[in-house]
Amino acid sequence: MWQAARRLHDALAGRVLTRSDLRVPRFATADLTGRTVLDVTPRGKHLLTRVEGGLTLHSHLRMDGSWRVYADGQRWNGGPAHQIRAILGTTDQTAVGYRLPVLELLRTADEDRAVGHLGPDLLGPDWDPGLALANLTEDPARPLGEALLDQRNLAGVGNVFKCELCFLLGVTPWLPVGKLPADRAAKVAELARKLLEFNRERPVRNTTGRRGQDLYVYGRARRPCLRCGTPIRLADQGDGSRERPTYWCPTCQPGPAPAGGRRGGLPR
Repeated sequence: MWQAARRLHDALAGRVLTRSDLRVPRFATADLTGRTVLDVTPRGKHLLTRVEGGLTLHSHLRMDGSWRVYADGQRWNGGPAHQIRAILGTTDQTAVGYRLPVLELLRTADEDRAVGHLGPDLLGPDWDPGLALANLTEDPARPLGEALLDQRNLAGVGNVFKCELCFLLGVTPWLPVGKLPADRAAKVAELARKLLEFNRERPVRNTTGRRGQDLYVYGRARRPCLRCGTPIRLADQGDGSRERPTYWCPTCQPGPAPAGGRRGGLPR
């Protein structure tokens, strides 16, 4: 999201919109042409495109959405036309939003209605490690993996970094937050920030510092752990409403875990 915001900001900020097309029923008649884009700011996994006149276009990509930027005359290739939800164009570049599950126009003064529930942003000016840690540990019985993904605790951790963080901490994602050893609990929030800062400008996520072996556990079910050689396991984790594929090493990450794996995971 940080990279998407930077691409949009570089393309649009300080420029007057010559084209505006919001293809969602509620805002289909809204016209932003003639307004100058002030900035594009990421907030956790949300994008806030602010334009003059006190308006903000709020979007969220979730799993399938994307914003693409095209030069004048360049062919759009982000998907079929019926998947386009937003077009913001200037005299020389056009930003096109594909498959955006969330797209709304709101007053800039009302942005908190969309993002006010979020915890401290790992890559934002509001970052507060103490508050993030307090949020994470508020429910001691909650599994660490679920707590890390809860954007109300700290904003910015996705499923890949959840798995990698738990590996680096040496615990399973199912360990209750309250059972996390004190020395590791104290560095959860700052470790998350360091991982995101290290990766914010990288085209490929990397948590190992190694070329060609970018991740310790995510996406590596059945393959040997880079530290100990034990096959990486895979299972789902979630609160029942949304399950996420979760990878871990049963040797390097002792603690509670599901009795069996799914989608290629090894049985316990």
